[in-house]
Amino acid sequence: MTEIRIGTCSWADEALSKHWYPKGLPAGERLAHYAQHFDTVEVDSTYYRLPAEEMVRRWAERTPDDFVMHVKAFGLMTRHPVKLEALPPDLRDEAPTDDKGRVERPSREFRGEVFRRFLDALEPLRSEGKLGGILFQFPSYVVYKDRSLDYLQWAREQLGDDEMLVEFRHVSWLDDEHRDETLRFLEELGATNVIVDAPRIEGAKNVAPTVLALTSPTAYVRFHGRNAETWNKRGGSASERFDYLYSEEELEEWVAPLRELAGQAEQAYAFFNNNATSPDGHGGRMAQAAANAKQLQRLLQAANVPVSAGAKS
Repeated sequence: MTEIRIGTCSWADEALSKHWYPKGLPAGERLAHYAQHFDTVEVDSTYYRLPAEEMVRRWAERTPDDFVMHVKAFGLMTRHPVKLEALPPDLRDEAPTDDKGRVERPSREFRGEVFRRFLDALEPLRSEGKLGGILFQFPSYVVYKDRSLDYLQWAREQLGDDEMLVEFRHVSWLDDEHRDETLRFLEELGATNVIVDAPRIEGAKNVAPTVLALTSPTAYVRFHGRNAETWNKRGGSASERFDYLYSEEELEEWVAPLRELAGQAEQAYAFFNNNATSPDGHGGRMAQAAANAKQLQRLLQAANVPVSAGAKS
């Protein structure tokens, strides 16, 4: 079995910053502290703005040699609406916008330039061997159809040698009718099927089922929590949507599947995206993602499943 690497989605969200890092730890030292506990992280800030190469260089400098960073694709790359001001200033004049000031239906050439800048900025991680995959989390309105398949094919071509991790948010991709075709298509692309643990909401179209299938040598699991009450709350924030602390019993459900995935994959990752806080039992609060990540580490160790427990210097 390959060793399972466990981490959180972001190392700098509010829950971690306020309730996990030592009091008074400067922001510039948080990533190095994080790397003492986990040897991988998912960078989600890049969904909101294109990364700057100098910032990415600092990430590479502040992490140990064997650390792996997976990077979430900028919203425009996954057909999400983005505000015009999220683009670099020199691209704004060329961007078509809607009446709300959001970039709307840019050309392939325009998207291609965004891809190029995004990927170029990641070179410090790539050159140090610390770049994992690029996470493409598609919105729930991207459904299974020929146009969507064509976009996935095009996006994969833009990545070159970088790994593509694909998470769908519409059930049509992984329902009984399309599941086999979707998995076969991802395998042909050489892209990774992102496995999710999410709320189980009867009839909901924007919750993909958990499909324990590999389409590449990488096993990649994202734990979103199981808060059915807030998943589709109108106007709700991300911290509300993913506000959930897994119980030990719920995490134990994943020991056997992760053992099986680790036996099939060449590399395996599990990330916690539950980014709110819960009572810590001592009158304070704890960051859900870090608490559950540590808990899953212990459960896998107890079950003799190979699991990493922090980066090595």
